[in-house]
Amino acid sequence: MAEGRRRGPIDLEKLIVERVRDVPDYPQPGILFKDITPLLADHVAFAGAVDAIVAYHGRGTVDKVVGIEARGFIIAAPVAYHFGAGFVPVRKKGKLPADTYEESYDLEYGTETLEVHRDAFGPGDRVLVVDDVLATGGTARATCDLIRRAGAEVVGVSVLIELSFLHARSRLTDLDLHVLITV
Repeated sequence: MAEGRRRGPIDLEKLIVERVRDVPDYPQPGILFKDITPLLADHVAFAGAVDAIVAYHGRGTVDKVVGIEARGFIIAAPVAYHFGAGFVPVRKKGKLPADTYEESYDLEYGTETLEVHRDAFGPGDRVLVVDDVLATGGTARATCDLIRRAGAEVVGVSVLIELSFLHARSRLTDLDLHVLITV
């Protein structure tokens, strides 16, 4: 239970569920998009989610926090701040200005390529990956592969929402996976 401003104890899982909006047929027909913008607009829910991620991993365990484009950036940046760690964006191909590593992967509805700057990590950096939704696991797996290729260590992956019906956990068995809610 987290403490809400003027509310007393809150059920964080329930609050997150209440603040995630389902948007049918976005970005294409047949996809049920999990929109976290209502959660981000609610200070108690947003702060509770960030605090839960930080508490799970523990201070002093992370050198860098990776946010995956684009909603992962929003969550990862305050997590990095709380850890006193650096923030590293992992972006879609062609969005970063310097030399990059790249990794392609499959999504629910197509393929994508992610990139990270070659100089984003120091040797042995301990890196936490943060994103909004875990669907097939392709994005998380590609991100972890990029981090390892750059010479850093992945200490875990934290997400707000796991779409359990897509069975991403089976692709991420080697990772410390932290999920705030599972649907």
